[in-house]
Amino acid sequence: MSHVEVYGIRHHGPGSARALRGALEEFKPDAVLIEGPPEADPIVALAGEPGMVPPVALLAYSPATGGAPAGAGAGAGAGDRGDGRKAAFWPFAEFSPEWQAIRYALGAGVPVRFCDLPAAHQLVPSPGAEEDSEPEDAEKESAEKDRAGEGEAPPEPAEGIRLDPLGWLAKAAGYDDAERWWDDVVEHRGGGPSPFPAIAEAMAELREQLAELPEGAASAGLPPGHLLREEQREAHMRRTLRRTLKEGHERVAVVCGAWHVPALRAKVPAAHDDRTLRGLPKAKVAMTWVPWTHGRLSGRSGYGAGVRSPGWYHHLFTAPDRPVERWLTAAARVLRDEDLHVSSAHVIEAVRLAEALAALRGRPLAGLDEVTEATRAVLCEGADLPVELIQRRMVVGERLGAVPERTPMVPLQRDLQAQQRRLRLKPSALDKEQDLDLRRPVDLERSRLLHRLRLLHVDWGVPAETGRSKGTFRETWTLAWRPEFDVELIEASAWGTTVRGAATARAESAATGAGTLADLTSVAERCLLADLGDALPTVMRVLADRAAVDTDVAQLMSAMPALVRALRYGDVRGTPTGPLRTVVDGLVVRICVGLPPAVTGLDDDAAREFLGHVDAVHGALALLAEDGHIERWRRTLEGLVARPESLHGLIEGRLTRLLLDAGRLHDAADRMARAVSTGTAPARAAAWVEGFLSGGGLILMHDTALLRLVDDWIAGLPGDSFTDVLPLLRRTFGAYADAERRAIGERLRRLDQTSAASSGPDEEDVDAARAAAATATTLHILGWEGSS
Repeated sequence: MSHVEVYGIRHHGPGSARALRGALEEFKPDAVLIEGPPEADPIVALAGEPGMVPPVALLAYSPATGGAPAGAGAGAGAGDRGDGRKAAFWPFAEFSPEWQAIRYALGAGVPVRFCDLPAAHQLVPSPGAEEDSEPEDAEKESAEKDRAGEGEAPPEPAEGIRLDPLGWLAKAAGYDDAERWWDDVVEHRGGGPSPFPAIAEAMAELREQLAELPEGAASAGLPPGHLLREEQREAHMRRTLRRTLKEGHERVAVVCGAWHVPALRAKVPAAHDDRTLRGLPKAKVAMTWVPWTHGRLSGRSGYGAGVRSPGWYHHLFTAPDRPVERWLTAAARVLRDEDLHVSSAHVIEAVRLAEALAALRGRPLAGLDEVTEATRAVLCEGADLPVELIQRRMVVGERLGAVPERTPMVPLQRDLQAQQRRLRLKPSALDKEQDLDLRRPVDLERSRLLHRLRLLHVDWGVPAETGRSKGTFRETWTLAWRPEFDVELIEASAWGTTVRGAATARAESAATGAGTLADLTSVAERCLLADLGDALPTVMRVLADRAAVDTDVAQLMSAMPALVRALRYGDVRGTPTGPLRTVVDGLVVRICVGLPPAVTGLDDDAAREFLGHVDAVHGALALLAEDGHIERWRRTLEGLVARPESLHGLIEGRLTRLLLDAGRLHDAADRMARAVSTGTAPARAAAWVEGFLSGGGLILMHDTALLRLVDDWIAGLPGDSFTDVLPLLRRTFGAYADAERRAIGERLRRLDQTSAASSGPDEEDVDAARAAAATATTLHILGWEGSS
């Protein structure tokens, strides 16, 4: 006398969630089965704890590298793919029907289980699928059947039923937008009868039509292995239902994607399902809960079963009473927070407009389209930027969930959580700027934690371009927590059980596997920033060995800036840098010795590359402020400009400028005159000028002789030559700020006026009659007609 009810839902639908909660309260099941990985059964009870705040997600992962969290992995199966990077998520929001089913069952004391194909099988690619494809996401699998395309019409051929069943139903109902149809009939509905019988009937009809198609046509457009995987999933759901009934449960509720309802109601022999599931390959998996975000529920994030507007759906579920009025009031509050004038009258008029648009379009409730149009027209007065602000803040409604303390975690995750609490760094889904003053102990510890996490590829914090100011004591970070960071932490737990220990091991491994000297110096710099003293001996040993045998001057020069920064900022942080200074001292000597032959006979591309290396080393030595090294470097540059015939024009011009700025040259004007003289090829002259002026245009604003030389050279170029060198000139002057270019132009204009005044007017070139007319007009404007 068992009674089974199968509820076909749409993932992340507020109307489905509300209707399902009411149906369960009316049916009063003694067992609830939910589409999801059975490995999560041991931890499903955590969903009822106060610390579990959606959005959250079930995470299944292969513990090949990180090891399973304590208490996780029960029933996960045997076998191991050994790649350590396979993972799948099953997200839940408060408005997800599955979440409401879980909360109902836990609140009623009813057993709740997951009935989908185990994650141990889903983390193994389906037969026929590409080996390097991503692991299936249970929601992503269902997306093609339970989600409509965003405003797109369904495919015309009948084969498209499987790809977009809601699109076909919407078309039959006279809608050209499947999303709007589903919202009208399910998500925006208030009370009334349960929608689940009608949904089941519609899906059964669609599957019957699909069954009548030839076998090849029924699978058209689907990825390899899709149909087989679908058959396996539905077979496992039926098997789980049979086992539940055999255990004596008499009123069983099954919650699954609407497409699967006919398959679960079908009378399929158990032997058939056993054959379908026999011999499936397994991966060793562990299961846990992780925080999720509304942004990752959005279809724009690439999530297959995502919705267009998670924030709007959350609002519909949590504010069923007068949702349009409450939404527009909240939108007005967001705009006021940005100092935009929005009055109560604006809100009242926007509500009227949204409801009028819904009535004109025959909708039971103003949807997101109508509300957005009313917001744009009334609250934002036609402006798009405020609408985009509301899109980010409310329509997506970014928020980060939370999981309770008892959630299974690897030790590395728990260590990070402890440090976040100790340093008062609360994760947030929204971008947040964090300014750190490294003179304060707490900020110094925060900086070290963020740098250590970056070594583990957990980019919770991203340093700003000017993160380390010239004062060296300040850093600016942008913090934003992403759900995938939990996967990165699980993988990083192979390196250690604490953030510091894991980052140390990861840095040592990165040093031994570094491909170039520049990569090594970057590791050394990051170790100092992260205060990884235990890793420095290994990193410095590898660095010293590589620097001693590396004969490529370009590699040595590219390694220098990171080493000098590490020395400078390591001192600020109180980190010992003695071994690093020894390496820097050796590099300076080798660069100065190897630079002359390295810059001889360069072509255009190589010269431009070396120009960057020269500037980087010059800036690094200025930052190091070591008089002996600076003097050695300047003598090297003086030796090079003493024999310019072997240098590329770009290099010669840049070295001349560096020595001029250092006060080591007093004949820069003569050198430029020779470089741009008539006997010099225009291309070489242009390269020389580009190199000389690449340090900034201030010198032309303050040195009249150099400005005249450049001006005369450009003015004297033949037409063909000017066309050839124009790209180089545009690149040079285009790099200057607008104010610099204007100042140089004004300087040239004054020079021309001075030249004209000194030469005096040529009376033979003056048309007295035309000049008289212009003079009369000017005097009239000034009111001086009577002046002589």
